[in-house]
Amino acid sequence: MTGLGKRLAGVVFAVLATTALAAGNPEAGQQKAAACAGCHGADGNSVALPPPAEPWPKLAGQVPEYIAKQLLDFKAGRRTNAQMSPMAQSVSEADIPDIAAYFAKQKVKSGEAGTSESMAAGEKIFFKGKGRPDVVAACVGCHGLGGAGNKNWDKLMSNQPAILAPAIGGQHVSYLVKQLKDYKDGKRTNDAAQVMRNITARMSYQEIEAVAVYVASLNP
Repeated sequence: MTGLGKRLAGVVFAVLATTALAAGNPEAGQQKAAACAGCHGADGNSVALPPPAEPWPKLAGQVPEYIAKQLLDFKAGRRTNAQMSPMAQSVSEADIPDIAAYFAKQKVKSGEAGTSESMAAGEKIFFKGKGRPDVVAACVGCHGLGGAGNKNWDKLMSNQPAILAPAIGGQHVSYLVKQLKDYKDGKRTNDAAQVMRNITARMSYQEIEAVAVYVASLNP
């Protein structure tokens, strides 16, 4: 498959994932999500583990279609993780919409705040992006005010590169840093149209950490 073909396939898959989540039942999802509580917390607010432990992301308040896409990606091998890849295999595809709907209804608890210097640098990139020579679009354009996420990019962008923008506000700093670095280093490749890989390629590790610190402090 050509590079363009892979990008189009990613966009089509994101559309299909969005459609599949229409009937998610949060009440039914609460019981089905019990197996997730050990790592992600009963209400989707996981505990921040100290390094070098693998950070467990918060799922509370996440865009349900995004949760569905990640589970399906883990099941299909499009995204890999030592813990989640085998766990995803045990989740029935029929249960995914309900689990995603349950976590989406929970309230994410805002995370830790960093130093005033790192917060200021991260805030600038989040709202204004970065200019030449390494242009980076503002995070708020896709992830929304408070980092609450957005699945309807067509309302904001004439040429939408993908469908889903996950909720990131209040997420653990360690998890945000790891995902952004994995995109930058090519270790994570399941972003439709390579949106995040293209963005992080133009960010320094220091900028990644600053953005993560600021985003973690938000309260969607």
